[in-house]
Amino acid sequence: MLGKENDMNRFFSQSFVTVEHLTGEDVTLVFRKAEEMRTLCEEKGGDDRLKHKILAALFYEPSTRTFSSFISAMQRLGGGVIPLNGMSHTSVIKGETLEDTVRVFSSYADILVMRHPDPGSIANAVEYAAKPIINAGDGIGEHPTQALIDAYTIENVFGKIDGLHILLIGDLAHYRPTNSLSKLLALYPNVKISMSTPKQVPMQEEVTSYLKKKKVSFKEYSDFQDILPEVDVLYVTRVKKEYMSESLYKQVKGSYIVDKTMVRQMKKKSIILHCLPRVDEIHADVDSDPRSLYLTTQVRNGLYVRMALLDLILRKAS
Repeated sequence: MLGKENDMNRFFSQSFVTVEHLTGEDVTLVFRKAEEMRTLCEEKGGDDRLKHKILAALFYEPSTRTFSSFISAMQRLGGGVIPLNGMSHTSVIKGETLEDTVRVFSSYADILVMRHPDPGSIANAVEYAAKPIINAGDGIGEHPTQALIDAYTIENVFGKIDGLHILLIGDLAHYRPTNSLSKLLALYPNVKISMSTPKQVPMQEEVTSYLKKKKVSFKEYSDFQDILPEVDVLYVTRVKKEYMSESLYKQVKGSYIVDKTMVRQMKKKSIILHCLPRVDEIHADVDSDPRSLYLTTQVRNGLYVRMALLDLILRKAS
């Protein structure tokens, strides 16, 4: 896990499993490094600071953006990759345990990026790995790098996070990015969080208990129409069909769909986020609204933030 509080770069040589261990200084460091990576990509496309370093991407679940952005991030910094998007052609099919798999890849790579369907699986893997592991999603647990990307996007637009009103809507019971984002927002004492979910899929109690413990202002709603004109950030989630029964999916599918009529109620200076994939929860006609950042800025920021994390974990003098 992250290093000592008095270390300037607490990420160096450490695993990143949860946002709960982050400090405000850590977040500032990641954001500053991400800005450096943005400039690097725009001006040169990358460099070779991670030459001879190897990343093993071990994804037990499907992924498009997280997998591809980590691969791109490592390659833009001069490193090599072992890309396994799905473990169906590995010894996992023969019964190899997660513990043995991370031991093996610790011998081949300098850093592991892992996605797994079981909550807590990445934290368990860290106990057996000889190299740092980045959590790329553990079931309905956390997705800490996505939270940093979302927060970075918000700060880029507003110049701050503290004091903003952030509305999370959809299937929050099974959505790991909003678990991590909610916890990350607890670092900002004046942030206001609203949550709107179908009654069958409320935000996990573990997350709401964490927010209460941190004295974060939040409120849960069954409908968000009345507060939409007040929010600065609308964060939309899809219904996670893969984590629920068919009967539950049928009950909640299509509960919340963002369309142009809704968007017209929002502030002129507000933004719409979604970590994707988008299914039917945002109408395609919303995509062209300048406040919709989910297919543009938010995606691009994923590359810069993940480049930043790789640099910070693999180079002490970052």
